[in-house]
Amino acid sequence: MDHGSAHQNFASSRGESWATPSPRGARLLAGAALAVLPLLAPLRADPAAPQALIDAAKKEGTLTLYTSTPTDDIQAMIDGFRGKYGISIQVWRSGSENVLQRAVTEASAKHYTADVMATNGPELEAMHREGVLQRTDSPHLKDLMPAAVRPHGEWVASCFHVFVQAYNTDAVRKDELPKTWDDLLKPQWKGRLGIETGDFDWFSAIASQLGEDKALQLFKQIAAKNGFSVREGHTLLTQLVASGEVPFALTVYSYKAEQLKRKGAPLDWITVGTPIALPNGLAVARNAPHPNAAALFFDYELSEEGQKIFVGRDFVPTNTKVDGPFAKVQLQPIDVARLLDESDKWEKLYGSTVGAGH
Repeated sequence: MDHGSAHQNFASSRGESWATPSPRGARLLAGAALAVLPLLAPLRADPAAPQALIDAAKKEGTLTLYTSTPTDDIQAMIDGFRGKYGISIQVWRSGSENVLQRAVTEASAKHYTADVMATNGPELEAMHREGVLQRTDSPHLKDLMPAAVRPHGEWVASCFHVFVQAYNTDAVRKDELPKTWDDLLKPQWKGRLGIETGDFDWFSAIASQLGEDKALQLFKQIAAKNGFSVREGHTLLTQLVASGEVPFALTVYSYKAEQLKRKGAPLDWITVGTPIALPNGLAVARNAPHPNAAALFFDYELSEEGQKIFVGRDFVPTNTKVDGPFAKVQLQPIDVARLLDESDKWEKLYGSTVGAGH
């Protein structure tokens, strides 16, 4: 995608078209929770009697999953769950914005299809505010990183997408690699930098590290002096690094970079500053047609067995009993609630600073 088309698509919904606006375009869906909805008793996977949940889930026999996780990665989790319990999973996959839009649209229409939502933290937090999720307990919650568990209990982070800086090893020498963000002001980076069009969440966290004024000034200077090739989609951006079309990308997910590197692509990655981590998680729909199968899947993904599947796909797990990438590295998780509250501000600032706006 060229720079112009990235501008055109920044505020548009990716994939299917829905009546509600794209949350990364405006975040209008996150404005208010539906306080009139009754509180539900939390779904509970009782560790003292798990067989009762398993039996009830097997009786339901199926569940429907709405997800933004790449197909190969979510399929690994589905295969593990289905192999263990014999429960089938119907999958609807799209961008995280579309998962949110579809969930809210269907809930408003009282059309209840989804059992489990698995997508990025900001979209899950928006679903919480819209009243389409229900609190779900699990014996594995006690094993998760504190940053993975939301106070309201309606969704939980099952992994982190860690932003790294990926480079093409044929196009960028190791002695050229930046040690600080200021290094990207050097003339050697002119025409060589790539960035993802919707990563204002990452930018807000960078601003908290550097200070807002410093971050805005610095990245405007980088954009003016050396430019950014703005691309839509983290997988695409990573592939463009591997192909050499984008020699150095600022906002790539570590798992995708590592997957391509392991397949032999001329790609490696570094981290500049404290790595920013985007929570990615799952939740059970408030009116899930198959609540027991949904709760069982929720448990499975958070369990050591499910988390090891994530590690096998180079994801960063949240269960502290499972070692994975960045196990000994301090991460800076994005505060998704604050991000939603300030999304309009950061979307506009990111667009005007790096050239990813309308």
